[in-house]
This record gives sequence, structure tokens and C-alpha cells, in this order.
Amino acid sequence: MNSSNTQAALYNDTVVRQFSIMAVVWGVVGMLVGVVIAAQLAWPELNLGIPWLSYGRLRPLHTNAVIFAFGGCALFATSYYVVQRTCQVRLFAGPLAAFTFWGWQLVILAAAISLPLGYTTGKEYAELEWPIDILITLVWVSYAIVFFGTVGIRKVRHIYVANWFYGAFIIAVAILHLVNSAEVPAGFMKSYSAYAGVQDAMVQWWYGHNAVGFFLTAGFLGMMYYFIPKQAGRPVYSYRLSIVHFWALIFTYMWAGPHHLHYTALPDWTQSVGMVFSLILLAPSWGGMINGIMTLSGAWHKLRDDPVLRFLIVSLSFYGMSTFEGPMMSIKTVNALSHYTDWTVGHVHSGALGWVGLISMGSLYYLIPRLFGKKNMYSVKAIEVHFWTATIGIVLYIAAMWIAGVMQGLMWRAINADGTLTYTFVEGVKATFPFYVIRVTGGLLYLGGMIVMLWNTWMTAISGRSVDTPVPAVVAHA
Repeated sequence: MNSSNTQAALYNDTVVRQFSIMAVVWGVVGMLVGVVIAAQLAWPELNLGIPWLSYGRLRPLHTNAVIFAFGGCALFATSYYVVQRTCQVRLFAGPLAAFTFWGWQLVILAAAISLPLGYTTGKEYAELEWPIDILITLVWVSYAIVFFGTVGIRKVRHIYVANWFYGAFIIAVAILHLVNSAEVPAGFMKSYSAYAGVQDAMVQWWYGHNAVGFFLTAGFLGMMYYFIPKQAGRPVYSYRLSIVHFWALIFTYMWAGPHHLHYTALPDWTQSVGMVFSLILLAPSWGGMINGIMTLSGAWHKLRDDPVLRFLIVSLSFYGMSTFEGPMMSIKTVNALSHYTDWTVGHVHSGALGWVGLISMGSLYYLIPRLFGKKNMYSVKAIEVHFWTATIGIVLYIAAMWIAGVMQGLMWRAINADGTLTYTFVEGVKATFPFYVIRVTGGLLYLGGMIVMLWNTWMTAISGRSVDTPVPAVVAHA
């Protein structure tokens, strides 16, 4: 057999391996920056008077590192792995797949340099300036060609539901990025948005909330639909529900963005549309969560001694909790209390740390040993330690932020009999301090777990060897 045939008979796991390793590395980096800025909120002098280390510059670095570096690498790794296995073909356009890896690392590096230097568009989750935006577009188009090209040459007639979610995430993020990043360059690292005023805010939060809906939800649901059945050794609880879940979710999410702009200059009817669709969103979200958890029917005992499965299932519990809390916070009367408080920060992190973080870690713990020719990670005990430190860290973090947020909202709206404010803003800040210290503690635990994962990944990699799995010769039913 010649070398090209041999290569065609193997899955392309090189790019999966690269993205998996970098997901763990960037996870540590992004979470470390998160702990630093959490500590700065408790003790502001920790910025040492250095502009590059100020909260305003490190905060976008943190969000970009955890969402696009850690989360993005995990999505690239798992989607490339899943699409090959479920289509039973080698990845389409191998060199282009390699470009997506190196191009994405260059995007991350450019963000890590430009954001602390103060280059920013000022748009949340879309802070990167226009030259980096162009590189993101090139990488993303290449990603779409590789992913959909692989689906196009599949040997299996059926397209497994995980690929529907990955595909929707790729298409939606492309549209979101292109529309929201429309800008007029005014120098090498300076631009002005193509939109102005309330239109700019509307487009930004259409983008911002759908970054949550498609980057941080749809893509990770692709992970859920592949890795939970695999790790549990059970079929998906209801395949029909998974299809209903898909269409209901992708239709509804697109309309929820205006709930970020309650009580602003945005027209009232638009705010109400955002609120109504956010409430409807509860149904498909919980449908997906129930589908994932019920996949364990008849196999609940596996949770006792499988820490990887525990990561995957507990992530769904946080997904369910966050997708109940989000619609509730979008109700205008609730939002009047919660908006601009740390309750919002708690909500975001119950989704980010609990759902996105744990499902990514569980999926990577499944992938990494297989990519290095091993049955398990170097230390299963270390996975156990990671699970408990991460879970306790999340609970400390979000409980502190919930309590602080409700307290802030109540203090800010408290008025005396004569109509004056009962508390000054500084009194609110002072009352919040202990909760900020608890948040730092929770963040340190979560970061500690990630460092354990980095060590475990390193030990697994050096004790194993890079292996590419053969493509099955006989097409099996998915």
C-alpha cells in the first residue's frame, strides 16, 4: 500500500492533539488572569500602578483567553475528532486544518499582546482590532471548509446530531463576527464601528448574547451529544428530542439579545421581544439538559467510580441551572434589581465555569489518553482531585456573587422617607468586599484544578505516544 493510501486510512488526529494540548495550556493562562483581576477587585493596589496590569486591560484579556483560547481550542479539537468518527472519513483538506490551528494560535497571541497595550474596540467579547478580525475571518472560513467538507465526503448517510450543533455554531459565529465587526479602519490598530448609538448597542448585544448562544452553548452541546453517550456506554436517551432541541434552540437564541439592554434607550418593544424569547428559551435548553442526563438511565452507578463521566454530567446540572436563571433575569422586573450588579457576574460564571468549563474538561479527559495511545489519563486520582476542587470553587464563586448581587441591587434602590438614597455607592462597595474575597478563593480552587489537569495531560503525553486511529474499512451504523 502506498503512503497516500496509508494516510487516507488513518484519521487526522495530529490537529486534534494540538488543539487539545493548547486548550489545557490556555485554560491555565486564562483562569490565572481571571484570578488576578478578581484579586484586584478585592485589593485594587495589586495592579502595582502599571497600566498594562490594570483591571480595564486585563479583563478583556481574561474573557478572550477563556472563551476563545480555552473554549475555542476545545471546540476545534472535539469537532475535528467527532466529525471524523461520525462520518468515518479522514478530515477534509488536511493542510487547511493545520492552518486553522496555527492561525488560531496567532489570533490568541495577537490578543494577548494588543489588549494589555490598550488596543480595543470597546465591544464586549469583540474587543480585538480590525487586523486581528481579518485573521479571525480567514481562520473561521478555513474551519468551515474543513468541517463541512468532511461532512460532504462522509461514508455514513446519516449526519449525527453532534455535527448539527457544531455546524450551526460555525455558521452562526461567522455571521455574528462579520456583522458586529463591521468597522472603518482609522490607522493600523484603530477603527470606528460602522454603527452608531443605540443601533451599535443593539448589534453588539445581538452578537454578545449569541456568542453565548452559539459559541458557548451550541458548540458545547455538540460535545455533550457525543462524549456523554461514549463515556457512559449508552445511546442518547431520545434522538427525536435531540432534533427538536436543535431546531428550537437555534431559532429561539437569535432573538434573545435585547434582554441585555433593559431600561436603556433601546425601544421598549425590542426589549420586550428579547425578554419573551429568553423565556421561551427555557424549554429547549432544559430539553437538552434532560436528554443528556437521562442518557445515564440504567447506568447511574457509573458516576460512583468514573470521574470523567462526573465532569460531563455535573456540567449539565450547571447548564440547567444557568438556563433557568438567564430567562428569569431577563424578566424586566427581576432585571430592575439584577442589572449592573454582581448577580450577572455570578450567572455568567455558573454557565462559564460550570457548564463550558466542566464539559470541556470531561471531553478532553476522554480525548487526551486516546490521542496518546493510552486507555486512561496518567492519574485517574488526579481527575478526581480536579473534579472536587473545580466543583467547590464554582459553588464558592457563584454563591458569593449571587449574594453580593442581590445585596447591591437592594442597597442601590433603598430610599429614605424623604426620597434620598439610604446608602452611598461606597457603602455598597464596602459591603461587597467579603464576597470578593470569597470569589478569589473559589477562583484559586478552580485554577488549582486546571493546573492539576495540565500536569496530568503532560504526564499522559510523555508516557504515551502520538497515534492516529485507523478509519474503519467497513461502514458501521452511527
